[in-house]
Amino acid sequence: MSIESPMAEAADEPHPEIAGLLDQMGAAPMPEFASLSPDGARQFVKEIFPEPEEPEPVGDIMELSITKRGIPVRIYIPEGDGPYPTLVYYHGGGWVIGDLDTHDETCRVLASESECMVISVEYRLSPEHTFPVPLEDCYAALEWASNNAVPMQIDTDNLMIGGDSAGGNLAAAVALYARDNNGPEVARQVLIYPVTDHGYDTPSYQENGEGGMISEADMKWFWNHYLETEIDGQHPYVSPLKARTLAELPPATVVTCGLDPLRDEGAAYAQRLRKAGVDVTHHNYDDCIHGIAQMLTGPMELTRARELLDDVAADISRTIA
Repeated sequence: MSIESPMAEAADEPHPEIAGLLDQMGAAPMPEFASLSPDGARQFVKEIFPEPEEPEPVGDIMELSITKRGIPVRIYIPEGDGPYPTLVYYHGGGWVIGDLDTHDETCRVLASESECMVISVEYRLSPEHTFPVPLEDCYAALEWASNNAVPMQIDTDNLMIGGDSAGGNLAAAVALYARDNNGPEVARQVLIYPVTDHGYDTPSYQENGEGGMISEADMKWFWNHYLETEIDGQHPYVSPLKARTLAELPPATVVTCGLDPLRDEGAAYAQRLRKAGVDVTHHNYDDCIHGIAQMLTGPMELTRARELLDDVAADISRTIA
């Protein structure tokens, strides 16, 4: 799908907190992921997102290894009694980096603010495991949640999926796969600045392809690790924007950031969902950059990150009201 004009606004300047962060990055430039090995990139990300001194409190936390594949999950249980509305969450990181720890605080905030159980999934990463393996792990985690609803105290009427960036791509693909294969009923898909198209020819790539948290070169590096061949990029479970129809998909929350290379493909996906008759809430943070849903601790602690997650949590709460 060609996107010839922006579908979401971009501010002239980033939010003052983000401008300060970008100034710091300019003073001590971050390496592009494309200049690192996958292992080097994974270690780098762990270093820039330190553990908080006082993590967001939740009712309880449980760590399990699920399905025959032994997929690690971390389960954030809210205060109160079950069965709990539940969000199965897929972390971002270009299918190459990220894990349960890099998104721990994000999942804590979502669980706390939405009073929802969050199941964070550590799917297998690329390039060791290319498409469709990460997607298979993510779908298996959704099936596990549905099949184990009674012992896990999961409210299957309010079983949701979500993720950020590549995790948003996986959540969108899981929703499509579940629809196409008579899978578990999904009450909402939460797509935070999702990757929706294997392509770079949008105005937001032209405007924001350098100087932020991810660059066009980074995205090409991620894609090259995730896909075995370029033709895989045409598959709708890789590029949801290329799906023949988006009808009969779950209600969606789509988050975009004005200063993000992925802005236009996320906004285009929200628009196509809406045209297909799907109930869509699209939040566009015009003065924000990619990756802010993780910027909750230490030198990267941003009030806009908390505002974004509060808005997402409010959508989740409306789903279960």
